[in-house]
Amino acid sequence: MAIATYSDLQTAIANFLARTDLTAQIPDFIKLAESRMSRELETRSQEKRVQATLTSGDEYIALPTDLRETREVKLNTSPLTVLQYKSPSQLDSDFSTSGQGKPLAFSIVGDELKLRPVPDTSYTAEIIYIGDIDELSSTNATNNILTRHPDAYLSGSLVEAYTYLMDEQRAQIYDQKFNRCLEEIRKDEQRAHYGTGTLQIQSIYQRQNSGA
Repeated sequence: MAIATYSDLQTAIANFLARTDLTAQIPDFIKLAESRMSRELETRSQEKRVQATLTSGDEYIALPTDLRETREVKLNTSPLTVLQYKSPSQLDSDFSTSGQGKPLAFSIVGDELKLRPVPDTSYTAEIIYIGDIDELSSTNATNNILTRHPDAYLSGSLVEAYTYLMDEQRAQIYDQKFNRCLEEIRKDEQRAHYGTGTLQIQSIYQRQNSGA
């Protein structure tokens, strides 16, 4: 059967398991598979951007709740101001804690973004980041991964299902299938970005440390 929607996926999982008593658990199996995909993948659909308003005198802004990696932080000034990443200790040593001005650098402290210099007026910032995949639900019937790689969703969910059932042998079989699916998704993403080349994506931290 075709697996095109959240409902289709739940039906397919139940059919593969040949069980009628796990209906309540199947959404949990799917969410656990999604959590693993969010950790292990960096797909186009996970690249997101959000705007935040910087307030004069406030050195912290909240980060998106699903942030996994920061790609770029910039101010919508003219011209655009791209902020440089620094470690928290380096940020404090390079900029006076009492000085205010247009932010030029940032660091990550907990679930907040710390700015230096401290904003001297209101600015609009744009954060480009890698976040979680868009989770399936009754109100979000599909997403890019389910559309392009339904086998990843199915095998990943079955890993969790058989782990729940304490069937180690079947869990291992589907884990191998799931890992192959994840690798195919990575290759698919690389082809979409760079054709058949071997260019590698670097995080903002790797780029700055390498001097690129």
